[in-house]
Amino acid sequence: MDIFSSLPQIESIEYNANEGYPKQLVDAAQPVVLKGFIRDWPLVKVAQESTDALKAYLLAAYNDNPVHLMQAPAECKGRLFYNQDLSGFNFTRSHQNLRDVFSAIKQSQTESNPPTRYVGSTMVDSIFPSLRKSNDIGFLPNALASIWMGNQSRIAAHHDAPDNFACNVAGQRRFTLFPPEQIENLYIGPIDFTPAGQAASLVDFHAPDFDKYPKFKQALVSAQCAVLSPGDAIYIPATWWHHVEALSDFNILVNYWWRQVDDHVGVPNDALIHAMLAIKSLPQAQREAWKAFFEHYVFSPAPNKHIPEDKLGMLDEVSPLLARKMRALLINKINR
Repeated sequence: MDIFSSLPQIESIEYNANEGYPKQLVDAAQPVVLKGFIRDWPLVKVAQESTDALKAYLLAAYNDNPVHLMQAPAECKGRLFYNQDLSGFNFTRSHQNLRDVFSAIKQSQTESNPPTRYVGSTMVDSIFPSLRKSNDIGFLPNALASIWMGNQSRIAAHHDAPDNFACNVAGQRRFTLFPPEQIENLYIGPIDFTPAGQAASLVDFHAPDFDKYPKFKQALVSAQCAVLSPGDAIYIPATWWHHVEALSDFNILVNYWWRQVDDHVGVPNDALIHAMLAIKSLPQAQREAWKAFFEHYVFSPAPNKHIPEDKLGMLDEVSPLLARKMRALLINKINR
């Protein structure tokens, strides 16, 4: 079943470098495709010449550190996922030299249904220390830049806590996005046992089982889709669910994760885990009470003009010093 052809397209704009950092897009917290966002990267221009030229360009910058390779047999059809009973995964992990990975991918391109080879979420600076000198977006100097390389692959719908600029260097990639509130309709799997670090949808988007996952039809009502060509990028707001497919025989993507808060601010997922530990098992009435507390102190914090400023403590704006104090308090309490 092809669910993609009927989905509305993600908003797309032609990027104008003279306009600089697309801050208005980030402020809107809505996904958008930026056509030609990295068209001037040397890496993208080399990719237009040939796959061999692209590989040679990358290997010239490669420091021979091993990369994390995920491999799945041909029968998985590119889907890197769990096995049938969720007792393990349908792929293997290993550390390989990138030269060997590129060679194996090239050898398998003559096969009608090759195995999947996927180098995922590798920090650019860890294997290509000089690459970003000429291939970088520039306006996010503190962002975590990662590179993703391989042949055809499918990554289940998942979310990331940070904002994400995903820049397509080579091949075509299809992104299918859902707003955060669709979590219930996506049938998310385990939190602490995942294919790639983040909890992921159990629905196979290429063959959705609506009898087993009936609410997925509701999720599709909110879905948006886009296919990126080389040089394009997509802005994925924090916590938006995204299903990602590399559609070509050889694909490269560079993405940038960054947070719109200072580094001393805590990570929301840590708070979620702690809440499951401390609140999830309480009686219903107490959980409802804690909803009110969270609303008052976290989601819609009320003004505290009735408290002297020097007595606000944890109710004050979270500074680096206050963050250290709060972490120390949490550590002491959790380790009791």
